Amino acid sequence: MTVHTRLTASSRVSKQLWAPDAAVSKDGKKYFLYFPARDKDGIFRIGVAESDKPEGPFKPDADYMQGTYSIDPAVFSDTDGEAYLYIGGLWGGQLQCWQEPGKFNDKMSGPQEPSGKGVKALNPRVAKLSEDMHTIAETPRELVLLDESGEPIMADDHDKRFFEAAWMHKYNGKYYFSYSTGDTHYLVYAIGDTPYGPFKYAGRILEPVKGWTTHHSIVEFEKRWFLFHHDVSISGKNHLRCVKTKELFYDEHGKIKLVAQ
Repeated sequence: MTVHTRLTASSRVSKQLWAPDAAVSKDGKKYFLYFPARDKDGIFRIGVAESDKPEGPFKPDADYMQGTYSIDPAVFSDTDGEAYLYIGGLWGGQLQCWQEPGKFNDKMSGPQEPSGKGVKALNPRVAKLSEDMHTIAETPRELVLLDESGEPIMADDHDKRFFEAAWMHKYNGKYYFSYSTGDTHYLVYAIGDTPYGPFKYAGRILEPVKGWTTHHSIVEFEKRWFLFHHDVSISGKNHLRCVKTKELFYDEHGKIKLVAQ
């Protein structure tokens, strides 16, 4: 069965609704769809829409979530009831335009371009959500990603640096932040002690798939862990993607075992 989630129009959106994420309220009675889209000035913002059912229809708030920007929202609900919004995407996702606090500058290309040698990589952002999950409760802060030695990941380390597709999950009391490296097409992860990090690089989850990018989620179901992602193995075209799922396994040290294609 195919279910098409319906999102009614928002007066603040001009175009390009990209990859969204969904979450449920603490009491399990409301569902939220978080989506990136360009505002009337062409700047990507994060919107939120609410529904009584997981399949919608979802009614968006009249305005975007103030203080938000870039793309690829991911919402993580912690075991203490707090929820967090993770955002960020380079190049088309405009994260490089927000290097000055609270100021959008479309002339900034970011240290990833062209080489980034000797420069720290740009990192995603995180902010705690308000109780009603319609706004952020704080100014988005940088989520620090470190290499195996505990040093900041550099912009020219294309095998490890953040590009897009943030995701957070929790396993055995540790926080696992996973993401796409972009032009090297790896799906990798880093481990931290809090939802804010810092997070130390821990390895790859998935090798490059057929298609330009890897956007994923990791969820637990009946005490088993599953990776959901996409590729273009059916269509052979980068813009026509199919969904894949594979079971995830951890070793005795909490490291995620590399998923076979």
